[in-house]
Amino acid sequence: MSQEPAPWLRAWAAPPPQTAWQRWGRSALLLGVTIVSVFLAGGLQPVALPGQGALLLLNVRQGLALAGGLLSILLAHEMGHYVACRYYRVDATLPHDIPSPWFPALGLSIWQPLSMVGTFGAFIRIRGPIPHRRALFDIGVAGPLAGFAVCLPVLWLGIRSATVQPLAPDTGGLFFGEPLAFQWVSRLVHGPIPDDKTLVIGQLGLAAWFGLFVTALNLMPIGQLDGGHVTYALLRERARLISRIASWVCVALIYFGPSW
Repeated sequence: MSQEPAPWLRAWAAPPPQTAWQRWGRSALLLGVTIVSVFLAGGLQPVALPGQGALLLLNVRQGLALAGGLLSILLAHEMGHYVACRYYRVDATLPHDIPSPWFPALGLSIWQPLSMVGTFGAFIRIRGPIPHRRALFDIGVAGPLAGFAVCLPVLWLGIRSATVQPLAPDTGGLFFGEPLAFQWVSRLVHGPIPDDKTLVIGQLGLAAWFGLFVTALNLMPIGQLDGGHVTYALLRERARLISRIASWVCVALIYFGPSW
């Protein structure tokens, strides 16, 4: 025999209804600010003027390329987590984008983002308990899989628009490492690149590079990263030892490879 709880008890146990600001308002505001930040990070290009310092010019096409390519990858990643949470009926927020702060540089005449791409990524907040290990595994792995699926066409378009130019380090610019996916697609599109030449990417290629970087970083089997969640879902208590070992390996990599 069961008895229906008293009305005052039901009212006390039920969570308060969420406002529109809590449901989607914060996410929409952060998305708008991040779009502007990434667009400006990709589109603003300093031009040196003789005797007048530097001047910022806005390249709308490059700004749209970085904002569209990078944010599509980041949003796909977080929406993968969100959709998996909805599938398992786990309470979670919509993706929250993190815009990069901007600060003055070059004698206060030019502002630039703390992150060179105008954002520090995105996240969702899981507010409910995860029911079982399979749900934890699926929620953890859904983000990297969704982000990587969107990253592939961005990578292809970024490599297609890139050019092979003579290697001239004294001309300036930034030199990036080459992820395996970059090497494979580059060879497929441009063929083998001679040692005295390099692949010069635009903002769409930069978006793909950072998309691959974020995906790989999140797959590390450490703590609250996606890889850490997947490892815990598979190995339970042994995941703590793996997380500690992987963390110290990353510390060692800082010594052997300063780019880490």
